[in-house]
Parts: sequence; C-alpha cells; structure tokens
Amino acid sequence: MRTIGLIGGLSWVSTVDYYRIINQTVNTKLGGSHSAKLLLCSIDFEEFKQALDIRDWDGVACLISGAAVRLQEAGADCVVICSNTPHMVADQVVAAMRIPLIHIAEVTAKAIGSLGLKTVGLLGTKFTMEESFFKDKLTRRGINTLVPNSGDREFINDTIFNELTKGIITDSTRTRYQAIISGLVAGGAAGIIMGCTEIPQLIRPQDCPVPTFDTTALHACAAVEFALQDTNQLS
Repeated sequence: MRTIGLIGGLSWVSTVDYYRIINQTVNTKLGGSHSAKLLLCSIDFEEFKQALDIRDWDGVACLISGAAVRLQEAGADCVVICSNTPHMVADQVVAAMRIPLIHIAEVTAKAIGSLGLKTVGLLGTKFTMEESFFKDKLTRRGINTLVPNSGDREFINDTIFNELTKGIITDSTRTRYQAIISGLVAGGAAGIIMGCTEIPQLIRPQDCPVPTFDTTALHACAAVEFALQDTNQLS
C-alpha cells in the first residue's frame, strides 16, 4: 500500500472527513483491520485565509508547496490538498515536488463525465466559482459550468468562511443554498458540484433535486485508488 500525504487544515472540519473516508474505504476494500497509510501536514487556516483575502497567490503557493514538499520528504507517495480553493496554485505545487498531486477538479470532472452530464452547477468559495482553475478541468471534458449570481456567490462565500469552516450548520443557511441550487437547476444544471469540501456537511443528496458531486468523497476515494493500485485486492 502506498502512503497518502494529506495537506489539511483547509479547514480542519473537512480534513476530518478526508481521514474518515480514506480509512473507511481502505478497510472496505481490504477487510480485516486494514487502514490507510497516511501522513498529514495540517496548515493554520488563518495563514491561508489572510493570503487568500489579499489575493496573494504567491503566498498561497508558498504555503501549499512547502507543505507538499514536507510530505514528500517524510515519505508520501502522493499529495492530496484537502480543499478545492488551494488548487488555484496546483501547477506551482506540482512544479515543486517529484511525487504526483491528485487534483480534485480532475477527479470530479471524471465522475461527472461517467454519468454523461453536459451542464452542472458549481458551488464553492467565490474563488472556485469565479476563477477558471476548476471550470477548465470540466471544459476539457465537454462539461459546461453554471455558477450562482453575484449576490448568491457572496452569500455562499461568506457562509463557507464564517460558518461551515467552523463547523456551524444552520437550517436557514441550508434553505438558502437549496434555493440557489433550484435556480441553477432551472437554468439547466443537470447536477450540482459541492465545490467546497465543507458544503457536503450542509447539503445532503436528499436536499438536492439532481445528482450531487461531493468533491470531498470523490477526492478521498481517488486517493485510495492510487494507494491501492499496486495491490491485487483493489476492486
């Protein structure tokens, strides 16, 4: 089994989910008392957010690349950034290390493509919704991306940083997200991407009228696939 290197703390709330999903999936596939071989480098979320707030992309790249290199030097065989937004600097991270990066948007695009969907809605931080780094991966597979209007984008971004990344879940926020999702579906979205690793804690599949794509679960399962691909027990 290969060792997975996790860059966590982005936020700690979703990092817990990565750890749980990866270990549960390994045990399901291998049975017995098997669990994953993991290394975790957990970042202080405040440092990341401060760089993000002033759009200091070099600072974000330095922070994430530094963590990736530390994981590589500690013996990781791949790196998983446990968050969507930091993939804005994925190219710089890849350039800084020798081991592969499992890209969250590529994994998500593959899952959407497997269902044959051509138009999906994307929820996430304003950076994920407004910048091209995530949407470009979808476009390459012929998938069109819809995002909420500017007011809804601000609401989603605000609740991500002030509620979801702190583990705060409220019915009122869920109701507003559902209304936003309904608008995207009315606009032609045949699926909804939970493009923030905390959103699946708020919006469950039953809360959505179309298929949802949980980037946390998809990413974690892709890491397991990588870790086990050299074993004859992988199904």
